[in-house]
Amino acid sequence: MDSPPLGQKLKSALPSHLSNGGSPLHTSVDHKERESLFASITSSASHRQPIDLESPDSQLSNGTVNSPTYLPRALSLKHDLGSHPRFTEAARDPRDQLTASRPASPYTLNPPIDFDGLSWPCLGTRERLEATPEQTQERLIKLSGAVKTILECIGEDPEREGLRGTPERYARAMLFFTKGYEENVRDIVNGAVFQEDHDELVIVKDIEVFSLCEHHLVPFTGKMHIGYIPNRRVLGLSKLARIAEMFSRRLQVQERLTKQVALALSEILRPLGVAVVMESSHLCMVMRGVQKTSALTTTSCMLGRMRSSAKTREEFLRLIK
Repeated sequence: MDSPPLGQKLKSALPSHLSNGGSPLHTSVDHKERESLFASITSSASHRQPIDLESPDSQLSNGTVNSPTYLPRALSLKHDLGSHPRFTEAARDPRDQLTASRPASPYTLNPPIDFDGLSWPCLGTRERLEATPEQTQERLIKLSGAVKTILECIGEDPEREGLRGTPERYARAMLFFTKGYEENVRDIVNGAVFQEDHDELVIVKDIEVFSLCEHHLVPFTGKMHIGYIPNRRVLGLSKLARIAEMFSRRLQVQERLTKQVALALSEILRPLGVAVVMESSHLCMVMRGVQKTSALTTTSCMLGRMRSSAKTREEFLRLIK
């Protein structure tokens, strides 16, 4: 008696983009979406090549990194954005003209895990990261002097008893508030990416976030909700909160912070979809300006299926309520 035909061969647990260089996010719709995200603002790091998370030592002899799949396909052969249509059209308002003065924006040609590992570095970030103890002390003294000048300018006496140690205390506090400049995604993840046959929503919600508004240097605080649909790869849950913490401990605007977290998670896991929602209160519109104490700001960033599928997006938004 003939044996019954064999069933369909089981798929390998290895993600397709690890075996053949493809990516679950490189569908026609998602490709355009990611290309638009990465190409909208020229960053100061635009000439750096990305580093492959799976092959961090894959540096070529000419100084480039063998990781072409991390670049938008249409731009992978051109690292100069000057010829891209998005940059050849003049802005309607000259103030909206794109320049390289906003290096921390997530809308950049390079992904967050870049050649230098600084995750969207700002000008001066590497200098601070690689400072010697002597240079760090000089930075602290310089910052303390600046705070002392501020106290004098507002009419205070920096030498009176209550303010005598304030300049140094504030300088140390400011360095802590901005410690995210000294961290990067690759070190935070630290290999905590695991193979798991799970393709349903993973959500970590109510992550407390503390950041500084880059316009007024006053805090904005709130909660962030992060969700993604795995593609056989999951990330340690604590890493989601650590990624949010890293990007928030910089001078930020909420819109950029939300996108940075979403794009970083997208690059780390190559999931089927990513969603990040943040709601916060900004002291720059509570203590000053319009002084609306109950106003909350909500921002979101949806990628992949979270953006293309209304049902999936609605499920995520319902679960974070």
